[in-house]
Amino acid sequence: MNIGEITLQKGRLMGAIATRSLDLPEVGLRPVQSDHERAPLYEIVTRNVGGRWVQIGALWSEIRKATGEEYLQGSIDDPSLPEAIPIALFGNTTEGYRVAWKRPQPRDNFAPAARRTQEGGRTERGGFGDSTAGADGELLGAGGSIDEEMPF
Repeated sequence: MNIGEITLQKGRLMGAIATRSLDLPEVGLRPVQSDHERAPLYEIVTRNVGGRWVQIGALWSEIRKATGEEYLQGSIDDPSLPEAIPIALFGNTTEGYRVAWKRPQPRDNFAPAARRTQEGGRTERGGFGDSTAGADGELLGAGGSIDEEMPF
C-alpha cells in the first residue's frame, strides 16, 4: 500500500507520508555521512509540534533478489507510536520515490522453530526432527512395535 511520496525539491528529498492515523505533511531524507558499512543511507526527518526537525527513522539500500531492483528499506518510529512502521521506497532520486508500507506477516505457528540439540548445545533449525523410521520401515530406537506408545 502506498502511503506517500518523496521527490527532489530545491536539491533536497522532501515529501509527505500519511495513513489514517499518521499525518506527516513534511518529511525529508537527510543523507548520512558515515564510512561504516552498516550505516543507513538516509535519516528520515520531520518537524515536531514545536517546528524543529527530528529524526523518526532511517533507510538502508536493499536489492530485490528476484529482479535485482534497488530500493530503500527502513522504518518510521517514535515514542508516540504503538510500534514501528516498516516502509520501503521504490524509485530513484531523479524521478522521486513512492513510499510503500506492508503489514508484517505473522509468524507461522506451524513453521520450524529453533531447537537445541543435546550434543554440543548448538542451535539447529528443523521441522519435527529426525525420522523414527528406518530404511526398511522399522521403528528405530524403540525396541518394540509401532503399536507401542512412544514417549514425546
